[in-house]
Amino acid sequence: MKAIIQRVTRASVTVGGEQISSIGRGVCVLLGISVEDTHTDAEYIVRKILNLRLFEDENGRAWSKSVMEQNFEVLCVSQFTLQCMLKGNKPDFHSAMPAALAQPFYASILDNMRSGYKPELIKDGKFGAFMQVHIDNDGPVTIEITSPPASIDPRQLSKQEKQQQRKEKTHSKGHSETGREKGTLRSRHHTKASSGAEGDVSSERET
Repeated sequence: MKAIIQRVTRASVTVGGEQISSIGRGVCVLLGISVEDTHTDAEYIVRKILNLRLFEDENGRAWSKSVMEQNFEVLCVSQFTLQCMLKGNKPDFHSAMPAALAQPFYASILDNMRSGYKPELIKDGKFGAFMQVHIDNDGPVTIEITSPPASIDPRQLSKQEKQQQRKEKTHSKGHSETGREKGTLRSRHHTKASSGAEGDVSSERET
């Protein structure tokens, strides 16, 4: 399964000249389902959509908050052309899941997303329709995600993700401790300079 996730200031879907759904700030997701996809792929993609840290926090630090943490909206649009394979210059879509199977599968993905978040904040297009998707990409920020091959054990993948999260927390903590150490060092320098013990330190601070 492939997903193109775009951070947006707004996005909407129009069918036959009529707007059928729209969102404000959040993410617009183009979702391509392959013939080999299972519910394990769907769970992986939904988890990434809802938890991907694309937004700044209250202090303006980038890549800190997910769409769920900010209570932003999600617009999901079925996009079978993401499963395109080229034969010369001609697109071939045989790897995409057939519409008769893809429609209920896509509906189950939306249900999964709504049960994992706030249902009223999950919007979608119209499956199988010729749609005009209007996207105001914020950044621009565009992330492509592909679900892992079936040969990878989902439990091992989840373990790897948790290990990565622990590394990120440790890294963040390390920065904080480094900042405290620097503050202590500056305090010591300030004490020495004010006492006149090392006049050159005072001069360096003033330079």
